Amino acid sequence: MTPLRISVTLAALGFAGMAQAADSASVLKTYADIAAAKYEDSLITAKGLGEAVDALIASPSDETLAAAKSAWLASRVPYQQTEVYRFGNAMVDDWEGKVNAWPLDEGLIDYVDAGYGAESEENGLYTANVIANPTFEMSGQIVDATEITPTLLAETLHEADEVEANVATGYHAIEFLLWGQDLNGTEAGAGTRAYTDFVIGEGCTGGHCDRRVAYLEAATDLLLSDLEEMVAAWAEGGAARAEVLKDEATGLTAILTGMGSLSYGELAGERMRLGLMLNDPEEEHDCFSDNTHNSHYYDGLGIQNVYLGSYTRVDGSVVSGASLSDLVVAKDAALDAEVRGKLDATMSAMGAMKAAADNGEMAYDQMLAPGNAKGEALIMGGVNGLVAQTKSFERVVSTLGLNGIEVEGSDSLDNPSAVFQ
Repeated sequence: MTPLRISVTLAALGFAGMAQAADSASVLKTYADIAAAKYEDSLITAKGLGEAVDALIASPSDETLAAAKSAWLASRVPYQQTEVYRFGNAMVDDWEGKVNAWPLDEGLIDYVDAGYGAESEENGLYTANVIANPTFEMSGQIVDATEITPTLLAETLHEADEVEANVATGYHAIEFLLWGQDLNGTEAGAGTRAYTDFVIGEGCTGGHCDRRVAYLEAATDLLLSDLEEMVAAWAEGGAARAEVLKDEATGLTAILTGMGSLSYGELAGERMRLGLMLNDPEEEHDCFSDNTHNSHYYDGLGIQNVYLGSYTRVDGSVVSGASLSDLVVAKDAALDAEVRGKLDATMSAMGAMKAAADNGEMAYDQMLAPGNAKGEALIMGGVNGLVAQTKSFERVVSTLGLNGIEVEGSDSLDNPSAVFQ
């Protein structure tokens, strides 16, 4: 991945002239307040997921499994809107891999279809299947996994052997446990795990149901504790809030770095354009549940609500205040109108992609299929919108007199031929 460097010279009057205005400090406060609200909502909906998982474990059935899946889907809505806080905030970047790492080699966790393969040159734990194996070998040592606990998942299994695909924790590990593998390729259909995979004793399918239940419990508990950590970090007096508020130039740089990097390299590039180039449903972000269209949509919405300084919470209330838009319009009203227009265009394109999946016309993995011209157009509409808005963010950087911002790039956008090497 090649970073797209945005390096501009300080405006003639310098940043200091703008930094004296109360608006800059107010913008940073709004940014922190919205972060706090988004992570609080992520925790609230994750607690709902925890309750649904408890109900599934207590009484496995088609109904309780469906309810757990619905709760997982609901928990993704606020969380995906937090991803705009990545890249510019080191504390979020250091933490994020625990809760949203992807893609994952699911054979580490549980049984997989024979088509998955038995081994990988890159990953010695490709089919370790911790649920089926209370002990297994890692780096020449025997690992005791007799008791599946949050500590085992977080400290031993997650990114074990320094392999990033060994994702043992977070939303996607839970997603795999609830849905199972999606074996449909670019055809219709998500994962179809049976509720009987969670029946302890007679009626258990998939084997080792007691350990599968223990894994699901541990992963869900860990998700809650990880989210509590980030809620505290953005609360009044929290470390992440203090870091972004301590210097106005640095804080505004964090905002624009997060917006630009998520918009360009991460979302337009690695999550959307790359998968389309490869026609590969394994590049889906929420690949087991076929929820990728929503993940992309709410990532885009997160970028927009940070620029506008307004976030609608899961209870319908709104957190809003002084915004980056306010700073830009004071210096260049035409540029602010341009950014707003491009954000709207992106969300319109993302909305069309989301609607096609929501109304059953085609799921995101079907959009990736070779020869699906409409699917390609739907995905590229979002990609093009994200790339275009990032170019306007570059102009915002210059207009606000910031310096040396570096935005994440992607070979899929910057050097497409490298993707196939």
